[in-house]
Amino acid sequence: MLDILSDRTYRHLFLAQIVALLGTGLATVALGLLAFDLAGDGAALVLGTVFTIKMVAYVGIAPIAGAFADRVPRRALLVTLDLVRAGVALALPLVTEVWQVYVLIFLLQSASAAFTPTFQATIPDVLPEEARYTRALSLSRLAYDLENIVSPTLAALLLAVMSYNSLFLGTVAGFTASALLVVSVLLPSPRPSEPRGVYHRTTRGIRIYLATPRLRGLLALNLAAAAAGAMVLVNTVVLVRGELGLSESALAWTMFAFGAGSMTAALALPRVLDALPDRPVMFGGALLMVATLLGLGMAVLVAGLGWSILLAAWLLVGLGYSAVLTPSGRLLRRSAHAGDRPALFAAQFALSHACWLVTYPLSGWLLTVYGVVPALAGLALLAGIGVLVALKLWPANDPVEVEHTHDNLPLDHPHLQGHRRHSHALVIDESHPRWATHF
Repeated sequence: MLDILSDRTYRHLFLAQIVALLGTGLATVALGLLAFDLAGDGAALVLGTVFTIKMVAYVGIAPIAGAFADRVPRRALLVTLDLVRAGVALALPLVTEVWQVYVLIFLLQSASAAFTPTFQATIPDVLPEEARYTRALSLSRLAYDLENIVSPTLAALLLAVMSYNSLFLGTVAGFTASALLVVSVLLPSPRPSEPRGVYHRTTRGIRIYLATPRLRGLLALNLAAAAAGAMVLVNTVVLVRGELGLSESALAWTMFAFGAGSMTAALALPRVLDALPDRPVMFGGALLMVATLLGLGMAVLVAGLGWSILLAAWLLVGLGYSAVLTPSGRLLRRSAHAGDRPALFAAQFALSHACWLVTYPLSGWLLTVYGVVPALAGLALLAGIGVLVALKLWPANDPVEVEHTHDNLPLDHPHLQGHRRHSHALVIDESHPRWATHF
């Protein structure tokens, strides 16, 4: 897996991702503690609102950014967005009111909504071979897991000698270092797509996405991952600090357990995906998350909440979470040509986070109003619905290529545009948007 780091451009991009996520992870821990300071037992609702604002920015900004990302030099765009995020993070330690947190988080996440899909769409251009790209996806998942492992561990150590507000300075350092790494390499120049209207450009990625069966199934699996992930990200601070009465460091170690599970799956997935198709791996991960939430709910109902059982549950949820999300880039790569990748990755970013837009506030509301067991059961039910819908939408036999003939199509059929009419069988890429609605 690590041999792809011999590519200098990818190595610098990967390091940029790591340092940015380390800073983001510090901010995640600090935000939880800030919310607890500002709202006490209402911290779950505050965090739910913070994450909801984050999702609103992602859903609203990502399609617009994806539509015009091929019109701006990628390196300049990524560096500018990193510096904007660093500036906003610098202001976070100064807040004294909840509404100030909301405003700054919206600005920060709007920049991230433009940065992340542009960054993700760059990697397939840097590593065009699928085997190398698959390894890059696993490394990317590992980088995301650093937010849940190394960052909480570092936060736990730093909290022993400084206040949590100082952790935001680590976020500033992470985004600044990311900008320096990105500016140190030359990135593939985007090929401008054919001229289109604003509406067509901003909706193209979503229209391709929703016309492709495997991606409709991916969206349903994203809902399952969001339901389980929201239980972890929104409610862990209340479970650890409120229900169990444990320390701030215990909160960091609990998030560490979730990240450890996710990282374990990411390390194993390259070999697993060499042997198995994406579909059974992703469904297996989703079912593991559903079963874990239900099992934890039963354990709490019978014996009460314990830290050891919570750590074990979050470890398993992390395993399933990574098994669902890591292969998703492979599906996106197969489902569009290079010119449409920024728009399609932006569509995945927006639509997947639309799922989080539902699950974040739902998670905080269920725990605050009804308690631990109803929250676990409700989110497990929602995740289970996502799995069932994905089974319906994503065909079990989902080949990359299928045979298709142009016989009996009218001359003006869009499939024939630009081609001479012929009767022999033509092997095409099933995932091309022109064909997606037929499979």
